[in-house]
Amino acid sequence: MRLVVLLFFMPCLLLSENWPNWRGPSGDGISLEKGIPVKWSPTENIAWRVAIPGKGHSSPVVWGNKVFLTTCLPEKEQRLLLCLDQRTGKKLWQKVVLNSPLETIHPLNSRASGTPATDGQHVFVTFMKADDRKIPAPNVGTQRLITPGKIIVAAYDLDGEQKWKINVGDFISAHGFNTCPVLFEDLVIINGDHDGDAYLVALERKTGRERWRIERENKTRSYATPIIREIGGRTQMILSGSLCVASYDPHNGKRHWIVDGPTEQFVASMVYNGEYVFVTAGYPERHILAIRPDGSGNVTGTHVAWRTNRGAAYVPSPIFAGPYLLVVADSGIASCFNAKTGKRHWMERLPGGHSPSTVSADGLVYFTSDRGVTTIVRPGKMFNIIARNELGEQISASPAISQGQIFLRTHQHLYCIGSKKN
Repeated sequence: MRLVVLLFFMPCLLLSENWPNWRGPSGDGISLEKGIPVKWSPTENIAWRVAIPGKGHSSPVVWGNKVFLTTCLPEKEQRLLLCLDQRTGKKLWQKVVLNSPLETIHPLNSRASGTPATDGQHVFVTFMKADDRKIPAPNVGTQRLITPGKIIVAAYDLDGEQKWKINVGDFISAHGFNTCPVLFEDLVIINGDHDGDAYLVALERKTGRERWRIERENKTRSYATPIIREIGGRTQMILSGSLCVASYDPHNGKRHWIVDGPTEQFVASMVYNGEYVFVTAGYPERHILAIRPDGSGNVTGTHVAWRTNRGAAYVPSPIFAGPYLLVVADSGIASCFNAKTGKRHWMERLPGGHSPSTVSADGLVYFTSDRGVTTIVRPGKMFNIIARNELGEQISASPAISQGQIFLRTHQHLYCIGSKKN
């Protein structure tokens, strides 16, 4: 009888996922859960809503019954890590990670934009520690003074005890800071692309000790979070940024291949559908590229399968769903492509501008706008809206999906959408 009961409940257990880092378990916005909410409003299908102190654009991450996110208290010049109860939204603990002068930022950025990462034992966070000095901003059209600083990485256990905190290197950008930790085996990998001596660095999770560091020779600010995949017998850590798209071995930082450009600055993360890696970028030119990831060395002229300039996104990351690649531009123009050929099936305008990255679950794709409107579509050759939901608050963070619920951070609150948990 016990075996029968376990088998009866096993499908539910298998489909209940943590959302441990930027863009979820696989780093590409895809949830394997079923039965995710498709209808909500500020008063309908809301398990709980809590006010979040300060300002921040980081996305929530979920592990078991705990939700983690970061924020900045400008009046106190504090950067915080918050832990909330996933069932009720009640604050379990709050830690000051960093006291620092407020760095200069782009109007669309915040001082708490890096999404944390957790392995179920520790939570890893990143912030910028600003200098007291100001310098002329490099790589800008309009001259102005900005605050340089350092990237600070810290680790906490799930009860809020700090385990280590270190300075990993310089950071200079007229747009401010945003780096999301990437977890691989026993490492925490940090993207240090900036307008100076840029780098990628890997730290040991337990101690923060540096394992490897490599130079990013183009020395140009970008904000893309790498993805890590096993492709063609190689472990590949792939990211766009700093005037290139490149693949590295995350064990040691050795580069597998590189594509020059196609533009200067990047924010959106890449995705991989089993055949191509896809990049959408950027500034000053916008491109969507499909790249074959089986090359070595410089593959600019040999491994770009297809490209287009129409409908490319700078900030929102794309998503793939079966044979389709879906992208929403910052302006709110959404497109669905045949991922194999690059043929565009449709291009449609969604409400408002878009900064949050797209997520998917149960065969549906969720586009969330800056205005707090989430448009849910079924991917296909025809534009098919399933639902459109408004929260009436500005949103810059990306959604998280865990245990049958959607977690949406607005500029004022964190919403838990779906049935209440006991």
